Amino acid sequence: MTRKLFGTDGVRGRANSYPMTAEMALRLGAAAGRYFRRDGSRAHRVVIGKDTRLSGYMIETALTAGFTSTGMNVLLLGPVPTPAVGLLTPSMRADVGVMISASHNPAEDNGIKFFGPDGFKLSDEAEAEIEALALGEIVPAQAANIGRAKRIDDGRFRYVERVKSSFPQGRTLDGLKVVIDCANGAAYRAAPEVLWELGADVVALGVAPDGANINAGVGSTAPEAAVARLREVGADVGICLDGDADRVILIDETGMVADGDQIMALFAARWAEEGRLKGSALATTVMSNLGLERYLAARDVGLHRTAVGDRYVVEAMRAHGLNLGGEQSGHIVMTDYATTGDGLIAGLQFLAEMVRTGQPASKLARNFETVPQLLRNVRYGAGQTPLERPAVQAAIAAGEAKLLGHGRLLIRKSGTEPLIRVMAEAEDEGLMRAVVDDIVGAVEAAV
Repeated sequence: MTRKLFGTDGVRGRANSYPMTAEMALRLGAAAGRYFRRDGSRAHRVVIGKDTRLSGYMIETALTAGFTSTGMNVLLLGPVPTPAVGLLTPSMRADVGVMISASHNPAEDNGIKFFGPDGFKLSDEAEAEIEALALGEIVPAQAANIGRAKRIDDGRFRYVERVKSSFPQGRTLDGLKVVIDCANGAAYRAAPEVLWELGADVVALGVAPDGANINAGVGSTAPEAAVARLREVGADVGICLDGDADRVILIDETGMVADGDQIMALFAARWAEEGRLKGSALATTVMSNLGLERYLAARDVGLHRTAVGDRYVVEAMRAHGLNLGGEQSGHIVMTDYATTGDGLIAGLQFLAEMVRTGQPASKLARNFETVPQLLRNVRYGAGQTPLERPAVQAAIAAGEAKLLGHGRLLIRKSGTEPLIRVMAEAEDEGLMRAVVDDIVGAVEAAV
């Protein structure tokens, strides 16, 4: 069935434009409430968190109305990271969790992500059922059974304590100067608190959200600000989160940036050495660099590739019994600690390795030589289907033929933005660029 609302990570779009309207948020809340209501004596509950976008107030209010209309009691967490919702949904015995966020997207966008009672993101099948309910007739609760809503004041505190518990017992961050860039997003209070309470000398930026500056020139998609600050203050390491803090990019003491592939390489190798890498394998997406695959193979660590999206990584992890996975973009999933990507926990695990080994960040964040990789995006308009155009298909076929045996090519629609992503990987950079240029040119001509 063609999905009209849900993409690779919930429902997402420009705020106050379909589908990210107050009306649709209300219908999605009512639909999810109807889907998750179960028989039994205890009250039905939903926890709702959000990031710092101005439109979060509107979406939060509409979702609350939708959920309460079907008899769900709503617990409002306020601004918290996405992984906090994953952790607090089962902890607070909720039937469903919701995060209002468009992650790394600009402030004008927003999104709605759903978590099941186990704290994991929903399957495609569950999302399809909720979508069908939202687009159809929703039976409301009887007047006497309408739900209640209340603010939860200690949600961030609960999350902070859970995150701190992931750091090795008996160790501290004393003596480490850490730059933490919170992207003016959901972790603007939690992340500096955690680092300071564990003993670090904290230099924070991206901690002054105003509703419109989330991800604007800061955070994991714009690490240049953190690099400059790190060099200015002489910090040992930089940690860059995105708007909802479910992804992380690291900066070593020289100002070099390490992506999710390098972070996963470190964790997988160390965990394998210690005998705690379940399944002796890592799950990651088709976007991860071939260099990571070679690095793991040399250490007898397997690799399971998935479609793009951290929830697909988690599905593969659960299917194969793994406890480590993630994406090149910085989603690092460690199910020993969290149910979804958690940029702060991943950053802490990296700092723990620095403390344990006494090595600088530069020694830990450069684990393999990357195979040259090029990614370009082409934006398309509403109703356009450029990948169905014969000229585009011919260009893709020609590119695949040129790279056969020399590299790989990946063409896909973004699940969160109206973009066609064109990625190629090859040792021959000239060939790689020529293939990408040809395909991008064909797509641009078709839009």
